[in-house]
Amino acid sequence: MNEFFKKLFGQIAGLWGKWSVVQKIILIAVVVIAAGGIAVLVTVSSLPSMAPVIDAPIRDETARDRIITRINQEGVKTSVSQAGTIMVSDENTARRMRAILIREDLIPSGTDPWAIFDRDRWTITDFERKVNVRRAVTRMVTDHIKALDDVDDASVIINMPEKTLFLSDQEPVSASVILTPRPGSDITQNRKKIEGIQKILKFAVEGLTDDNIGITDQNGLVLNDFKGLTDWDRLSRIERETQIVRDLETRYRKDILKSLQKIFTADRVRDLNIKIDMDMSRKAVDTEEYFPITLKERTPGLPYDDSQFTESVTVSQSTSSTSWKGTGFNPEGPPGVEGQTTPAFRDMSNLYGEVTQTTNTHNEVINNRKVQEERSPTIDRVTVSVNIDGMWKWKYDDAKKPVIQTDGSIEREYTPVPEEDIAAAQALIRDAIGFSAGRGDSVTVQNIRFDRTKEFSDEDAAYFRQRQMQQTLILLLIGTAILLIGFVVFRLVSREMERRRRLREEELSRQQQAMRESALLEAENEGVEVSMSVEEKRRMELQENAINMAKEHPGDVAQLIRTWLMEE
Repeated sequence: MNEFFKKLFGQIAGLWGKWSVVQKIILIAVVVIAAGGIAVLVTVSSLPSMAPVIDAPIRDETARDRIITRINQEGVKTSVSQAGTIMVSDENTARRMRAILIREDLIPSGTDPWAIFDRDRWTITDFERKVNVRRAVTRMVTDHIKALDDVDDASVIINMPEKTLFLSDQEPVSASVILTPRPGSDITQNRKKIEGIQKILKFAVEGLTDDNIGITDQNGLVLNDFKGLTDWDRLSRIERETQIVRDLETRYRKDILKSLQKIFTADRVRDLNIKIDMDMSRKAVDTEEYFPITLKERTPGLPYDDSQFTESVTVSQSTSSTSWKGTGFNPEGPPGVEGQTTPAFRDMSNLYGEVTQTTNTHNEVINNRKVQEERSPTIDRVTVSVNIDGMWKWKYDDAKKPVIQTDGSIEREYTPVPEEDIAAAQALIRDAIGFSAGRGDSVTVQNIRFDRTKEFSDEDAAYFRQRQMQQTLILLLIGTAILLIGFVVFRLVSREMERRRRLREEELSRQQQAMRESALLEAENEGVEVSMSVEEKRRMELQENAINMAKEHPGDVAQLIRTWLMEE
């Protein structure tokens, strides 16, 4: 193998050496162009293939933005070509998005329904063309239905009869669909999803109507029999209507109760009952009003209304007068011909009479206005009831202490709500609900006492517990004060007894010292040598030092004595 490569490379090197410069340049250019072409081909082939959601371009920007927003809600990225065509990543995603757009009526009204199923087919005869069209439509509709998240499998059969000369002999176009729902899907009970599948079929097949579409599940249960769902729709409608009434009652209750609790406090207004009767039927009302013609508008800034009106304006007027006098002869035509005179006038013939007739015709014009409106729903009656409790206050004696009853509870006094406050609250509620006496609205505001037995019991227990705590604290303070006073007295007595004991000892010591000094003096006078003990000598030295210190530093000695006294 190595020898083969060496031989090959040697041949290439020999040929390269034999070529001229022009040939070498041409070879290099061919290699570069080939490499560039391969790179471009790889780049183009690596780009993701895009599939159009709707083959026809959408010129309306509003409709296009609405479609793009709905597709983005499904987590699918989109792009718009220069022609206005919406593109997605692959064909399967495009089919699923088409099904959603058809189900939700997001296909623009100017879009050709066949554009979403447009596929080029080769054909030879008209029969093969028709067969191919039917097969293509059937396959595309099946793919669209299978692309739905709620469908596991689908089988579609479309019957397109041949066109006949007379319309009475024409067989209708029909379609049959068998759905296999995914586990956990609600498509068999969801009317909107079934109607979406019907719209897909009608969009795909020209001339197909709802009556000629049959949709069943894998068990043969008909799903698009909406007439059988009348009772279910009625119950759903009743449930929605009840929810509307409940939401309206909740909003009214919240607003009114919040206003009353701010005025009377939340403890006195605890609940509010409201009942709204609504007529959910749809009514078309045609009203024709007649009103006068304004001749002069009101002058701005005047405190009174100076406008002028007239009930009508005369457009035309005609007056006619007829006067007749004579015998009342009524000609009956030529002889032999019966006249046209009525029997009543024939009996009055040849009689003298006089007739005077005057006719006055006026054509008047007035302002009128015709109003056509549709009402649904309307409030038939509103009833509101609320109870407001009065105010409870404690009774106090002359010492400003609560009055205690014989059963041990605190005596209280109840003050009912004044009538003017009840009337004001009633007026407030009436304005809040838009009271109308014509429709029978009712607003009731009562003053009924709440049962506050447990509340009063807890309040009394808290009061007596607080009072007991106060008394215990007072007794504790008194005992502490007594202990402090006893300690101070004991300390004073102890210090006094100590002072007296010290004075006695000092006096005794002074007397003994005087006796010793007297004895020493007598001994000195008598010339007798007195022997002194070591303690007495030491005592004499300390006394002499203290006397000398007092003489030399009297201020320091006085400060020392004051310090001793303060310590004692």
